[in-house]
Amino acid sequence: MVKLNKIYTRTGDDGTTGLVDGSRLPKHDARMEAIGAVDEANSAVGLAAVAWAQSAFAEPLYRIQNDLFDLGADLATPAAEDDDFAPSEMVLRIVSAQVEWLEKAIDAANARLEPLTSFVLPGGSEVAARLHLARAAVRRAERAMTAMASQSLTNPQALAYINRLSDYLFVLARVANDDGRADVKWIPGANR
Repeated sequence: MVKLNKIYTRTGDDGTTGLVDGSRLPKHDARMEAIGAVDEANSAVGLAAVAWAQSAFAEPLYRIQNDLFDLGADLATPAAEDDDFAPSEMVLRIVSAQVEWLEKAIDAANARLEPLTSFVLPGGSEVAARLHLARAAVRRAERAMTAMASQSLTNPQALAYINRLSDYLFVLARVANDDGRADVKWIPGANR
């Protein structure tokens, strides 16, 4: 369990931050960009969960927030060349079961929806708009993670998780729009 007695440490005043293994990186490093983007996405998911607190979908969103903390810990733990990305008592990693849970949740939520006949605008209800904002934040986190992965060894399950999460949030936004009936459809060139 994490115990924080003091919120400020002054160790980052030099523009670096510490990782799980004790190493330090510049705060603008690709790894830190990815960790920060995941944190931002987690906050956006939290905003959506609060807006949808009275629904059956709030609990899965809270679960996802916990998984996103796991993801941040995964990213904050640099991998060695021989790393198999298996979690241990000292190393937290995203695992295939977390990705599979998202896939099942996507399938279950999508089963309620009619197939798309057009792209949808990120709006409709307030909850749907918040879910779309969370989806866009997750996509940004995915871009940051793939940039990091181009420079350093990255857990493939972490990359799969963030990719599935944006899909899940898209489907949930449609569910929040009266199971897609209140989706705002894109009309190409409508304002020419």
